[in-house]
Amino acid sequence: MILRRSSRCRLAALVIAVLVGVAGCGGRGSGDARVVVPRGASLRVAADSLERAGVVGNATMFRLYASLKGRDRSIRAGTYRFTQGTSWGEVLADLHGGKGIERSITIPEGWSLQQIVPQLARVLGTPVDSVTLAVRDTALLHALDVPTPTLEGYLFPDTYVFPEGTTARQAVHVMVARFRSVWRPEWDQQLQSLSMSRNDVMSLAAIVEKEARRPEERPVIAAVYLNRLKIGMRLQADPTVQYALGQHVTRVLYKHLTTDSPYNTYRYAGLPPGPIASPGRPSIVASLYPANVPYRFFVAYPDGHHEFTTNFAQHSVAVKRARREWDSVATARHDTQRTLVPASVLPGVSDSTTSIGRSAAKTRRKRGS
Repeated sequence: MILRRSSRCRLAALVIAVLVGVAGCGGRGSGDARVVVPRGASLRVAADSLERAGVVGNATMFRLYASLKGRDRSIRAGTYRFTQGTSWGEVLADLHGGKGIERSITIPEGWSLQQIVPQLARVLGTPVDSVTLAVRDTALLHALDVPTPTLEGYLFPDTYVFPEGTTARQAVHVMVARFRSVWRPEWDQQLQSLSMSRNDVMSLAAIVEKEARRPEERPVIAAVYLNRLKIGMRLQADPTVQYALGQHVTRVLYKHLTTDSPYNTYRYAGLPPGPIASPGRPSIVASLYPANVPYRFFVAYPDGHHEFTTNFAQHSVAVKRARREWDSVATARHDTQRTLVPASVLPGVSDSTTSIGRSAAKTRRKRGS
């Protein structure tokens, strides 16, 4: 009986300590701390994370405080940012109300607005139309001197963490600001050397981003396209056809090359009106500082590398070698179409090569592809 009374006294003392002495205290240190509360996590898991981050000084005492307050259940999962020194009452309120939750999104290099917009809307919890409107922000377009109706290419690929309640417009401004921070002042001088605008370089960089599979080939691919521009040759870049189609296709076929769009560089000379995707820094640098090579052609191989050549005769030979490798891959995979040759392996469709292209197409039909 004495032990029972002693236990009650100790418990009462503990309750008083928690409610009176500790409830108003936060954790150690200063600054902000990020805490992840996994989906379905208990308060015990959350409290341990809070203690490790220095938001609360003692996880056990914090759980007891939450239990006494009747708020030890139904906490919301998410990534929270807490200011160290925040009171336990405020921490509990945030965990239950979702206040302080951050939303993160990773934009891979080479993503287009068609991919970015729905993902950004999902992460922000906002309608797709709101994001679509935000990427047409006329003030940003004017500030960047972008001649296209959208910010395609200027939402820099990176990982972003947005606080709860961030609007689509605010998020887009942050992503454009990231692009501006990446762009170096000395690059403006290089633009003059190339006789290109920033939009020109970004348009080229986006194509390089989509074409390159090996980092070391980026400056060479950029050089190929710049060499073509210098002699008035069409770029004939397959990624621009994909963009002009407005949808992803497994293979770019001859029928796709006639798509009527200023972005289709098989049909229209020069660079497209703007970027077809968001290029990363390496592709931008490669486009600003291309390799000093004479190549005007390249062909893709299954392992991701390209063979570069200076004239069409060499290119035709390289195409045959590449096609054999692509056919071998298709055969090994028991593909019903047998040929997985991408359009970049096939000869172009300019006036000088149309007959060759048709001949190649006939050859494939005879083989049953």
